[in-house]
Amino acid sequence: MSVGLLALLDDVAGLVKVAAASLDDVAGQAAKAGVKAAGAVIDDAAVTPRYVDGFTADRELPIVGKIALGSIKNKLIFLLPAALLLSAFVPWLITPLLMIGGAYLCYEGAEKVLQALFPHAAHGHEAQVEAAPPNATALEESKIAGAIQTDFILSAEIMTIALAAIETGNIINEAIILAVVGIGITVVVYGGVALIVKADDVGLWLAKNGRTGGGRAFGRGLVTGMPVFMQILGVVGTAAMIWVGGGIVIHGLVSFGLSAPEHVVEAAADWGQHALPAIGGFVAWFMTALVDGIAGLALGAALIPIAGYAIMPAWKAIRSLFGDKSAASH
Repeated sequence: MSVGLLALLDDVAGLVKVAAASLDDVAGQAAKAGVKAAGAVIDDAAVTPRYVDGFTADRELPIVGKIALGSIKNKLIFLLPAALLLSAFVPWLITPLLMIGGAYLCYEGAEKVLQALFPHAAHGHEAQVEAAPPNATALEESKIAGAIQTDFILSAEIMTIALAAIETGNIINEAIILAVVGIGITVVVYGGVALIVKADDVGLWLAKNGRTGGGRAFGRGLVTGMPVFMQILGVVGTAAMIWVGGGIVIHGLVSFGLSAPEHVVEAAADWGQHALPAIGGFVAWFMTALVDGIAGLALGAALIPIAGYAIMPAWKAIRSLFGDKSAASH
């Protein structure tokens, strides 16, 4: 009896060691995958704050919360199973789908550039694509829906990058790692966004209630500086959508034998790195983003008339078939 009990305890201890090693492996690979996706995380954080621009302070956190919830659903309910299924059965389909998502980012970013440069033309295009929401509640819902759609593309990129960084062939471990990465990144991104959009309110409180002159001055600085910071962040967010989308499309073209655009990007990055070796890493990244952005802007501009006259009407028709009353009313 005692020998059997000792043997059983020894087996349990062995299983515990295996489980602990597996957890360590999952944690390590989740951290590695999260680092790999850091670039897309930065883009996601830069894009999101512009969706709360123009709303009252009491609606900012609820809007961010709804977008964050939509992001979690995107990652865990749709993208995680899709990534595992695509990886297992049709891995060749991942690149074309990512390229379609990249093209969408280019289109949306180019539309924002059009609105900034040619407001009247942009308003005319918006009237063709989507009627203006009739009230504040509808406007909020429209903004949230648009943010979740954009998040879906960025989240797809994040999950795909994370999937590519996973070294285990065990589908259960892959699912756990993707879930950990998805939840962790969502908390980091939208926690950061919440801090950004509420910084002016914190500054106002400090300006009124700070115990020291330095604290009150810092609060006033936040109040006066955050509107400018939000405008800058909006520009960065739009630029991020364009260069990320352009980069996805350019990288995807290599899979179809069109490697010339990728070579142009690499040549620009290599030139920048050698031109300023002291900050070569940053310059190489900047040149890569610049070339990706130029290509993305050109693609997005080309897609604007196509979207206005073909894609968006078809998309609204599909939405109306599934019971989207707002799409049908437009």
